[in-house]
Amino acid sequence: MPLHQRTAGLAVALATVAGLAGLAACGGTTQAVAPAAPSTSDSMAAMPTATSAAGAPVAANTVSIKNFAFVPATVTVKVGTTVTWTNTDQEAHTVTAKNGAFNSSPLNSGSTYQYTFTKPGTYNYLCTIHPFMTATVVVTP
Repeated sequence: MPLHQRTAGLAVALATVAGLAGLAACGGTTQAVAPAAPSTSDSMAAMPTATSAAGAPVAANTVSIKNFAFVPATVTVKVGTTVTWTNTDQEAHTVTAKNGAFNSSPLNSGSTYQYTFTKPGTYNYLCTIHPFMTATVVVTP
């Protein structure tokens, strides 16, 4: 490779490093991104999803407590399903049904609470420590 091509390549590399250093100095961050795994329409159809449109019920039996919210905010399960809540926040939270059906003790970070739903219905619940945190479990027959 001729010297001018090697020099041009080195200049591009140095400019990239300088640009990244400038980002860091301005409070920016850099992040490595792994390439996406190849997929086919068959594999995508078989993969369950934990996301939904805002407010739409999600069929799941696990709820995370994170960033002072129950995620997902609404889950739909069948009678006999045990739902598990896991607190991933640093603050303690409770899982308390508004109708009194269930009530956890305060859950510290990393703690879980489980409740088995034996009757169909809509169960609205909240964190009694942070009453603005509300969510719903819909139980179907």
